[in-house]
Amino acid sequence: MKGLLFGFVLILFLTSSCRQGTKKVTVDTSAAKELLDNAACCDKGPVNQLTDAEKAQGWELMFNGSDSAGWRGYNKDHFPAAWTVENGSLRCKSQEGRGEAGKSDGGDIIYSKKVYSNFDIRLEWKISVGGNSGIFYLGREVPDWPIYKSALEMAILDNEKNDDASRGKDGNRKAGSLYDLIPANPQNARPVGEWNSVEIIVLQGKVVHRQNGKTILEYELWTPAWKELVKNSKFPGMNPDWDNIAKEGLIGLQDHGCDVWFRNIKIRAL
Repeated sequence: MKGLLFGFVLILFLTSSCRQGTKKVTVDTSAAKELLDNAACCDKGPVNQLTDAEKAQGWELMFNGSDSAGWRGYNKDHFPAAWTVENGSLRCKSQEGRGEAGKSDGGDIIYSKKVYSNFDIRLEWKISVGGNSGIFYLGREVPDWPIYKSALEMAILDNEKNDDASRGKDGNRKAGSLYDLIPANPQNARPVGEWNSVEIIVLQGKVVHRQNGKTILEYELWTPAWKELVKNSKFPGMNPDWDNIAKEGLIGLQDHGCDVWFRNIKIRAL
């Protein structure tokens, strides 16, 4: 009976769909080397809990698995109804045939307890068929702006079914990429329905993305190479000062109108 129930739930999940979508810079990241050498894949150990070792290292749990404490909507004073807490994960719910702009009380969410400058954040995500989402960092809350006008984004995507995978340049919109700027290499996202572990390290302007235990990109902020990269992207059209990313900012999760799940969200100030 349990096997039949599991199969039924799996079929329901895999047939749940989201409307399909309608970054390489070489820098010196030696300052982050020690962190990388000691980094672990974040899908091991207890879910939505900190071990004694993590507590001693200064890790903070950003999501307790039971409620939305610490999270609210971007430019909102409440937690949007389009998000829910279920089965130990933060879920953004899809509304069939409607993107994020058409949702009733939807939108991106932010961790509102703190802003961060130098940090190491780890979490896990899984995406629905055709899904699209993202993890924002170093964002600012500006009235009447979406968060992507000020923040960096680690992309989350169903690379097989969402047509954003073929847009951009060299795969720089695929899962793990610095969205529309630097592609993830290797591209090692797991199939739809499976949890992916990711880590973002920001240390004195040097940034590292890791996915499923592998370093997939590295870059350095506020350098001439960074400014040149941004100049040739779409971002200056949205915010002329976009290359001058803030030195501290908010962590956010994206509502792109698709079913997406997050758990094991933890952070450590560096």
